[in-house]
Amino acid sequence: MQKLIIKGKNELIGKISISGSKNATLPILAATILANQVKLKNVPLVKDILTMIELLKFIGLDTKFLKNKNTLEIKNRKKKINTFAPYKLVKTMRAGILVLGPLLSKYGKAKISLPGGCAIGTRPVDLHLFALKKLGAKIKIKNGYILAEAKKGLKGTSLTFPSISVGATENALLAAFMAKGKTILKNCAIEPEIIDLILFLKKLGGKIKISGRSITIDKSEIKKIQINHEVIFDRIEAGTYMIAGALIGKKININKIIPNVIKSEISILKKMGVKIKKNHNSITLQKNKRLKKINVITKPYPGFPTDLQAQLMVLMTQANGQSKISENIFENRFMHVPELKRMGAKINIKNKTAFIEGPSKLTGAEVMATDLRASVSLVLAGLVATNKTIINRIYHLDRGYEFLDYKLKKCKAEIKRI
Repeated sequence: MQKLIIKGKNELIGKISISGSKNATLPILAATILANQVKLKNVPLVKDILTMIELLKFIGLDTKFLKNKNTLEIKNRKKKINTFAPYKLVKTMRAGILVLGPLLSKYGKAKISLPGGCAIGTRPVDLHLFALKKLGAKIKIKNGYILAEAKKGLKGTSLTFPSISVGATENALLAAFMAKGKTILKNCAIEPEIIDLILFLKKLGGKIKISGRSITIDKSEIKKIQINHEVIFDRIEAGTYMIAGALIGKKININKIIPNVIKSEISILKKMGVKIKKNHNSITLQKNKRLKKINVITKPYPGFPTDLQAQLMVLMTQANGQSKISENIFENRFMHVPELKRMGAKINIKNKTAFIEGPSKLTGAEVMATDLRASVSLVLAGLVATNKTIINRIYHLDRGYEFLDYKLKKCKAEIKRI
């Protein structure tokens, strides 16, 4: 099993190009089930994407991944396809459940394994099933599988999500695409990745309107032509490298981004005293030796993302005074804390809030990654720690970060994979 070895305290200097968004690509890949032919650009070469491509191939789509160009070509021309998503392909990533909506919408049935993914709480699929039932699907759960059917097709409806859910919003959008009549979804997630999915669905022929947290979908006619789409940048990857720059950056330029999409992240780092200069499609950062404490609550977009909570906590260990971060999206998302404490971080948890005392001198240690974002927080801690840090179970990292060690090496980090 591979490990990362990091020798800390090397100042970062250079440019980092941000990859396409994993969290935008996954629902768009599910949406290709609705299409005939698709060409996707800016597709990140990460494990979750490769797993989703395998799932599409199992279903019956033809795929060609030009990895050196980050371009994926997909054709769906078979008369008979497999409406089944097995456990072996869904167990490592939650996004596998996103094929449920388009399969039901286009083919009227689906059998999908209950998903796996990161061990950060229960993250139930209840809201996905709530939306699909409202659209007229009959659903049973049996032997770890979701069995869904809509023999006469799905029917447009009006529904309000009891709580905001990115995945449930995506699945409902995909299911409603071919439903008869009009569907109105209320209390939706409006993350940039969902906006990107909607842009793709509009190219496919979707009649979709957004107003605040409400999305209206009229029955859509699928265009027979090839659909071309370039995936939005990965704002979580961008935020991760921004925090790396804030921790130990002499001068870091982060490019291929849209600064307006990450206003919350930029605002919080500026409040902490990080020097940031915005350009049209890039930002430049420099560390500040006297970082200010801050209190942060994770919220749905446009609030501060839960997927950057672990990374920001590392930055808080270097700030002056007590910082607080409250996790309002997922339970059990402080699994990185014991590992950070082993490196010298002073962190106490009470209910959903972590209290971080700083500045702390972090020292290298052998640590273990528990999930995707927790694993990258340990990389950040290793960059600022004295001595050597060894990170085990880095397969979590490879699920969501494209060429992370290569990108950091280019900026003078001393990091190697063994």
